[in-house]
Amino acid sequence: MQGKIIKNISNTYSVLVEDKIYECKPRGKFRNLNITPLVGDEVIIDEVNKYILDILPRKNELNRPYISNVDYALILTSLKTPDLSLLLLDKQITFLILHKIKPIIVFSKLDLADEELLNTVNELSNYYERIGIKVFNNNELERIKEFLKGKEVVITGQTGAGKSTLINKLGDLNIKTDEISYALGRGKHTTRHVEIYNIDDINIADTPGFSALDIVGYSKEEIRDAYPEFNDSNCKFKDCMHNKERECNVKDKVEKKLILKSRYDNYIRIISEV
Repeated sequence: MQGKIIKNISNTYSVLVEDKIYECKPRGKFRNLNITPLVGDEVIIDEVNKYILDILPRKNELNRPYISNVDYALILTSLKTPDLSLLLLDKQITFLILHKIKPIIVFSKLDLADEELLNTVNELSNYYERIGIKVFNNNELERIKEFLKGKEVVITGQTGAGKSTLINKLGDLNIKTDEISYALGRGKHTTRHVEIYNIDDINIADTPGFSALDIVGYSKEEIRDAYPEFNDSNCKFKDCMHNKERECNVKDKVEKKLILKSRYDNYIRIISEV
């Protein structure tokens, strides 16, 4: 019998088969093969003995949070408490593109932002949309739901940006949320495990968030190619890294403000960490 893993707590996997949930354990062969079932996996189960027998091929996967087969990732990005971090945002976008997941930016806490910051966010939104990354505000619930209908979605972002709150508003759920720690300038973790909820034909996962954004296992060239605005650069050198090379079309576009300077600066920081 085939189903989808929608939750994992302490090595017990909740597998949804049509409209019924089976609480299953993985067979010992997965441990021997060094394979861990993930939330989002399509699996074959023994519904009588409550075992996961096989895992079907994945189209993508993440670790931290542990989830697979994702179409879109909503990057919930707070403007205040915690403050807007464009470096973190660009790291998240790059991380997702490298993992073959389409990023979507959702700005939150606009009510705490002053006019100058709101103008900045409007400029950022126009830029990210121009390079092919969808942008929403967290109060545009119907637009978000319409765009995501029929998709597998993970939600991530800064701790305290309002991830669980957004899911609650989208689906009238009751996921635990918590207050912001003003001493730390960020939120407190409230989500302890990965769980998929079905909201109006959207499979959306609440997660503890990304515990790390180290982009390991990828080359500088792969990171460069994860920047969509660099792909038609037509630089003099085909292998141009858009860093120290002369006659670089990307650097020219940054000077002409055709490429967002914060994006370029963050790219340089990211490849310097590899």
